[in-house]
Amino acid sequence: MFFGSSLFFWLIAALGTLILPWHMHQDGVSLATLIGLGSEDAEASSAFWQALYFGRFWFWPVISGLALALPGALPFANARMRGRVLIIAGSFGLFTIIAQGITIGIQGWNVPFLEAAFGELKDRQFGMGLGGALGFIGFLVLLTDGLALRGFFKGDRFIAGAVGVLIACIVIFTAWPVTTILAQIFTPQGDLGVADAMAARLFDRKIWGLGCVASSVNCGVFWNTLVLATSTATAATLLGLCFALIVTRTQFPARRALRLLTVLPIITPPFVIGLGLILIFGRSGVVNQLADSLFGLQLGRWIYGFDGVLLAQVFSFTPTAFLVLIGVVEGISPAMEEASSTLRASRMRTFRAVSLPLMLPGIANAWLVVFVESLADFGNPIVLGGSFGVLSTEIFFAVVGAQQDFGRAAVLAAIMLVIALCAFIIQRVVVGSRSYVSLTGKGDVGLPTPLPAPVQRIAYAIALPWALLTITVYTMALAGGFVRVWGRDWTPTFSHFQRAFALEWSPAGALIFSGGAWHSFFTTIRLAAIAAPITAALGLLAAWVLSRQRFVGRTALEFALMLTFAVPGTVIGVAYILTYNLPPLEITGTAMILVACFVFRNLPVGVRSGVAAMSQLDKSLDEAAVTLRASTFRSLRTVVLPLLKPAIVTALVYAFVRAMTTVSAVIFLVSAQYEMATVFIINRVINGDYGLAIAYSSAMIVLMMAAIGLINLLVGNRRLGRRQTATPIRGRA
Repeated sequence: MFFGSSLFFWLIAALGTLILPWHMHQDGVSLATLIGLGSEDAEASSAFWQALYFGRFWFWPVISGLALALPGALPFANARMRGRVLIIAGSFGLFTIIAQGITIGIQGWNVPFLEAAFGELKDRQFGMGLGGALGFIGFLVLLTDGLALRGFFKGDRFIAGAVGVLIACIVIFTAWPVTTILAQIFTPQGDLGVADAMAARLFDRKIWGLGCVASSVNCGVFWNTLVLATSTATAATLLGLCFALIVTRTQFPARRALRLLTVLPIITPPFVIGLGLILIFGRSGVVNQLADSLFGLQLGRWIYGFDGVLLAQVFSFTPTAFLVLIGVVEGISPAMEEASSTLRASRMRTFRAVSLPLMLPGIANAWLVVFVESLADFGNPIVLGGSFGVLSTEIFFAVVGAQQDFGRAAVLAAIMLVIALCAFIIQRVVVGSRSYVSLTGKGDVGLPTPLPAPVQRIAYAIALPWALLTITVYTMALAGGFVRVWGRDWTPTFSHFQRAFALEWSPAGALIFSGGAWHSFFTTIRLAAIAAPITAALGLLAAWVLSRQRFVGRTALEFALMLTFAVPGTVIGVAYILTYNLPPLEITGTAMILVACFVFRNLPVGVRSGVAAMSQLDKSLDEAAVTLRASTFRSLRTVVLPLLKPAIVTALVYAFVRAMTTVSAVIFLVSAQYEMATVFIINRVINGDYGLAIAYSSAMIVLMMAAIGLINLLVGNRRLGRRQTATPIRGRA
């Protein structure tokens, strides 16, 4: 097909280089500014016109790469010869685009030795725009096509292109910003040189101190973070597994409501959970007041510290574990469990020897995701931490506090990355190289084995009290949107909703969104709706590549996909500002930087969910499709994706709601034009306007519940050809 040919992507590169404006327009691209060939404004011109008419010689190498690639793009020459030409031309084109973007900026030369060699550059250039992006994509795919033609990636152009796109995305939007912020490690501090400053930051007692072992003082933030993340990951994974088992393997009458309640914390805007916990367990909370009045007990401020942060994080991240595990539990083949029962194994032995081992990839992936989320969590420790410090809060104070020590923040971020790497290695060791395939191409019409009675009792005992506590927390927290003044005047009112979402009619009969929250509300919905499908597509593509392909650097790519997840949102926000405030990508203050932040902050959940689901699919499914002359892309679209619908739902739901509710990563990235709902809420909280903040949060929760229902409706259910009801299997419990 033409659209899948090298010639098509050569034309894409030619369009970006010869015709479209190379640089970004401040007011965006319109029909009037779409053609950059023949423009009188250098910054609105294509790369070719800038080189030819404005004398910007640094674009001639890019154009030369385009001419060099043309013989390889035409399907007439020998395949291996074409591959060699495309590798050379694609590499040259990418190198020249990157080189000219980095070396020449808004003040001329960015590299001193080039200025010394060629003299002062009278000209300048701004960040790349639509033309530069299409040129980069075109050369990238030409390079991957060349690699496939030379026999790499088993000669499959789709696989080569997928790997190339993933690597480019990770390098540009993850590795580059993280490297930029980590480079701050090598900055001096006061009178200290680079080496002394590094040593002082790295071996700070506040990081590694163990004073809590022998006295009542706090330990270092490293140990606090490690213990907190391990505890949170273990508790949240256990809770998520219990909920998944109840929803899929029992006849609990309120399964649908329980499933909705399980994901409720993930769609909650910031501070709501913390506020609810304070209202219940704080010094003036309901529990403390009851304990004092009934038993004369003073429970104190235990909610502020490790216990409170742990409780809030388990609330916040149990939905993540549940979303990862639900598809894995549903995907276990009943035929294997029935075979165990046929061999006279009890339900408990079947669960212990068959079902639970097949869930291991999902359990390990859920634990890893929650562990890394706990590492990077900022909102809960800052609200409930008190004197209990963790790495994320220390980084925040190092960046925005009186210190403004980016070097200290970089050292703390590096420690966090090392912790995440160790967790990643442990997860791979636990999962190992064993097979967990439970979905094959054969008929599978069995029924899931009912849970053993002891397991069912344990699941109920753990999950149902937690569900009741969740209802209580949300009831207490959201009630604040319906009273006049929180804590003082409990008169019922809807005034907070009216201030936030007021509607008026103009004299001409037009509807006016006059409420103060509408602008941020619509902006957040629009950006989240753009980011969610991109996140899901990239995440599942990465999961498929990591699960089905073997190539050099696969493990490094897998860890790189977790990088932004392991770094606190505040650090990512600062890193994005430092990286994208200047050419070659000058996107600070635009919607693009917010969408990029959403996509690559939330990508790891889609990847881990997809990897867990892919580990259950037999490779013979897609291999059979390829044997029947289907392309790799068609087999992925028609065979694999329909079996990954739970993972698709997980990726879409998580990406959408996290884009709606994130605050730490975007608080430095928003602008007056692109104000996010969470930043609006936080500003109301800072001003003490809790009623309006909670009213806005309530509206967002309702919206996201509707969005989750719509996503489930659009994606649909996975059809596995299994019976849904039957006479219960008789056997030993």
